[in-house]
Amino acid sequence: MSNKKERFGWYMFDWAISAFSATVITVFLGPYLSNIAENAAINGKINFLGFLINSASYFGYVISASVLFQVLLLPLLGAYSDRTNRKKSVLIILSFVGAISTTLLYFLEGTNYQIGGILLFAANLSFGGAMVIYNSFLNDIALEHERDKISSIGWGVGFLGGGVLLLINLIIFSNFDSLGITEGHAVRISLGSAGLWWAGFSLITFKYLKADKKSLNIQSNVAISSFKQLKNTLKDIKKEKKAFNFLIAYLFYNDGVQAVITFSALFGAMELGLEQSTLISAILMVQFVAFFGSIIFNKGAEKFSTKNIILFSLVIWVFCLVYAFQFLYTAIDFYILAFVIALVLGGTQALSRSLFSKLIPKEKESEYFSFYEISERGTSWVGYFLFSFALDMTDSYRVAILSLVILFVVGGILLKRAKV
Repeated sequence: MSNKKERFGWYMFDWAISAFSATVITVFLGPYLSNIAENAAINGKINFLGFLINSASYFGYVISASVLFQVLLLPLLGAYSDRTNRKKSVLIILSFVGAISTTLLYFLEGTNYQIGGILLFAANLSFGGAMVIYNSFLNDIALEHERDKISSIGWGVGFLGGGVLLLINLIIFSNFDSLGITEGHAVRISLGSAGLWWAGFSLITFKYLKADKKSLNIQSNVAISSFKQLKNTLKDIKKEKKAFNFLIAYLFYNDGVQAVITFSALFGAMELGLEQSTLISAILMVQFVAFFGSIIFNKGAEKFSTKNIILFSLVIWVFCLVYAFQFLYTAIDFYILAFVIALVLGGTQALSRSLFSKLIPKEKESEYFSFYEISERGTSWVGYFLFSFALDMTDSYRVAILSLVILFVVGGILLKRAKV
């Protein structure tokens, strides 16, 4: 199977890429890009692809647009990777495109929200593609009975990596005056640092993961060959009833997870009026508590089954959203909610990944994980759109956050009925 160095390299990619989801998506870019859009707004509205929208909704709509594009691109990317056996090469290319786009966010300021949207689109698109390939390596480095454990460790290491950089950025942000920089400059440093972190630590992964296998005998036109393989996979996945039914359930409930993660800082800033330092410290706590949550939920899966533990976590997610709608008013309330979410966050995601890996056929890991990734970290679109649409219609962040309950309920019902 794999040696310890290869597994270490795989873990370190989560350490590297989680900086993007923690620092950029979860904490800094949502409020910062919304403020830039607000600076450019006329009567609170800005132009987005020919439509006038609320400036506060711009961040969510850009992510939704990037993911709609991923729906078309990621399955083809997975087919290409499996067809050519070039998973590692594709991972390297996507990582550096994403890392460069993220680093360039350092130059985002003023009223130029369009540039911010373009960079976010490119970075999030690359992030989703990289996660497809990264996840597909799980079957290469772990036997079936090891995958809950290996997947949980990977998620845990990712939370620690994202947490370490977030801690560094919290120190910079909290001391911007003494450092002789503005608050906006501190945010831009934090955004840029995530790109450098992603690029730098990915080098460890690229060193230890095994080189690409010799390419298969394929047609000279790789694009046509990949399209044909994707067409066959689309037929096959419907026949793989267990994988298909789980995937539909996951599409719903993980969209809710991703939306909560992404909009937590925006909710705290806009609805509760919390200081940026408070938001960062709360989300920083999430990064480290989630590490232990991943390990705890893995132990629960060993005793009660992976599916049952995931269902238990979805019940907790629903209670968290109701709590946010009805009882969340102070910084202390926000910390309490963040702590509970941290405990279930890692377990929900790590166990979902390992469960799916056991349901898919060999030699098609990248293709199947491309469909999985449509609703993975940072690539959710239904939840983002639902939140942004509810906010646009009601101007209420509480209604917007409560609207996400439906995703957990539907996802939970489908998972309960699925035979996995």
